Amino acid sequence: MMDGVIRDVFRQFNGFPVPVSASVTAQRDFGFDLHPITRTQNLSIISDWSQCEVDRGVRLHYFQQWALLCNRRAVESVVSRGPCINTHGELLVSHSPSGARRAVVRETSTHVGHQYLEVWGYSGLEACLDLAVLNKHGKVYEDAQFACLAWSPCEEKLLYVAEKKRLRSSAQPSSASDDADSMVFEEEDKNMYMEDWGEGLVGKTASVLCVADLSKGDVTVCPGVPPHLSPGQGLWAGDSGGVVFVGWWNEPFRLGMKFCSNRRSALFYTDLKGSCELLSSDLGSVSSPRLSPDCLWLVYLQGRAFGPHHQCFCMMLYDMQNQTSSLLVDVVRRTKEGQFAGVYDSLPPRCWSSDSEWIFFSSACENRKSVFSVERHTGRVTPVLGANTGSAEFGSVKLLTIVKDLMVICCSSPNHPPCLKVGFVSNGAHLQSEQWFHLGGAEVSENFGWQSMIIAPPPEEENHQLSGVNFGAVLLKPAGSSKSVMFPLVVFIHGGPHSHFAAEWNVNAASLTKMGFAVLMVNYRGSTGFGQDSIDSLLGNIGNQDVKDVQRAVLHVLQNNKTLDPDRVAVMGGSHGGFLACHLIGQYPEFYRACAARNPVINAATLLGTSDIVDWRYSSVGLQYSFDLLPTPQALTTMLEKSPIVHAAQIRAPVLLMLGGKDKRVSPYQGLELYKALKSRNSPVRVLWYEGDGHSLSNVETQADCFLNMALWFKQHLNVK
Repeated sequence: MMDGVIRDVFRQFNGFPVPVSASVTAQRDFGFDLHPITRTQNLSIISDWSQCEVDRGVRLHYFQQWALLCNRRAVESVVSRGPCINTHGELLVSHSPSGARRAVVRETSTHVGHQYLEVWGYSGLEACLDLAVLNKHGKVYEDAQFACLAWSPCEEKLLYVAEKKRLRSSAQPSSASDDADSMVFEEEDKNMYMEDWGEGLVGKTASVLCVADLSKGDVTVCPGVPPHLSPGQGLWAGDSGGVVFVGWWNEPFRLGMKFCSNRRSALFYTDLKGSCELLSSDLGSVSSPRLSPDCLWLVYLQGRAFGPHHQCFCMMLYDMQNQTSSLLVDVVRRTKEGQFAGVYDSLPPRCWSSDSEWIFFSSACENRKSVFSVERHTGRVTPVLGANTGSAEFGSVKLLTIVKDLMVICCSSPNHPPCLKVGFVSNGAHLQSEQWFHLGGAEVSENFGWQSMIIAPPPEEENHQLSGVNFGAVLLKPAGSSKSVMFPLVVFIHGGPHSHFAAEWNVNAASLTKMGFAVLMVNYRGSTGFGQDSIDSLLGNIGNQDVKDVQRAVLHVLQNNKTLDPDRVAVMGGSHGGFLACHLIGQYPEFYRACAARNPVINAATLLGTSDIVDWRYSSVGLQYSFDLLPTPQALTTMLEKSPIVHAAQIRAPVLLMLGGKDKRVSPYQGLELYKALKSRNSPVRVLWYEGDGHSLSNVETQADCFLNMALWFKQHLNVK
């Protein structure tokens, strides 16, 4: 019976659709221009969604379309254009600038190993290229790090990224166009090791930029990209016929890239004829190049290489005419409560105002995610939605796209599932709540409360090199029937460590709250959204500063919320969150009653040789990294001393470990190391092993099973009826 209730709650909450992307297109007759008589605009919003279907264990993808009638930069009416349409098999989708064509990279179950580039228009399928038959490259990239599918201004060419073609060393090129730029030559030994880009990017070794010419029905691999670079995130450089892209250094060897914005990379331009030109500094990291509507300006994000795996970015502006870069928005070192805290997230694919004067973006800001604008001439940043704008309806707002000053946003709160809204914005001004039009997604809130809080560490827990840095937390509480009810508390710790819990819909937190648990999500020092000093303060202090921050947040809410039961506290987290959870039950063995950890780091010293991000293993403990660095006894000792395994003998709380058998970021044998230490001491411990899963344990069946076992574990050991 208990299993059924837990499954029903998780099925409901995990089943809410989540908007993934959106595009704005114009009507067929007048484009984006005003109707000559009515002076109105008819626009279309097309949004792609993701939805989990727990019973079948699948993640569904679909799109939904709406028609908007707009008058004088105001939305007058919104009408749905029919039911949602399943997009199964679509890897990448892109709408042409005019809105007249839709490009799709598709895989089908009927032709295994084949990928198709399809172009759809008003009259049906206009073009279809079988990329396997053309045989110019390997699989098309569809990931968030490298992938792109960009229309040329003339709408006759498409730019995308794919795996470089591989041939045996004895094979001969099939045509004159098959040269060393488009192929990787392997030795005859098919067992030769091939590097890839690590967790979530397995099998992606060497990328190439590709151009599909729809008029010719052919694909060309762009020549001239230096072999030490792996290109991605490409876009057309206006009408010049050239392409701008990000190139990542793949020598001397590749490090894991997913969740890591500190990989050496730079911005380049190629004329597609063999010439390749550097546009940015080549000593740091870059991402998110976005061209202005007038094609005169290019904005991109820039950070440093190595050090923290995620960071506060500079926003740079490149003058396409004068070929110069300038700083637009600097790194924010310290934050003031409620104010702009820096740029931490990728820019939306479309982020410019129609007059090319403003750039819009969303980013972490303390415990929230907010939308900001930056003025191109001055670099002045203005809050648009969320932080300090008076629009407190939602805890977090994410910008999906802005086209012709029509902004499409995803809104949610810890008690409100995601929904899609739309509204016009002008001159970088605030977008008030009455200007929003609801498009789709949830319209109801769950019956539990939440609060955001900022916490200052006491003097004895200050970082003496970077003092005065606060941290945050978000508390979810069930709706209590009486003041005498005391709720068990689950402390939820994010991984990273340089990531962020926004006050947004979180399926695990919401499901636990619905079941009667209070949930505390902690943004310890080192989280994003609190300035670069907060991030830097954690280097060399893992296992100490972050542990104390979490414990301080727990004590803070227990002291200020008498409905929370201090004798029934559990802790959960994944990756670095699991690392902290295991530290907490070892350092405070009498405080916590249960622990659930997903793919936790248990012994940083033994993880050194198995992780795809070996650089972070050094940086996290305060040591400098270089590619040719070899382990020393002193370095390994430092890593061991900062690891939860040194406190294993003190652990009393029952521990549930959930491990992914294919995890390349944190080896599952890290969890088994703790399992054996606890098992040998007769301490309660249970391991769930998910053979086909990686670090994120993201398969739908795995997510459901993890939650069910975690909820039962907490109910059992916190004596919840």
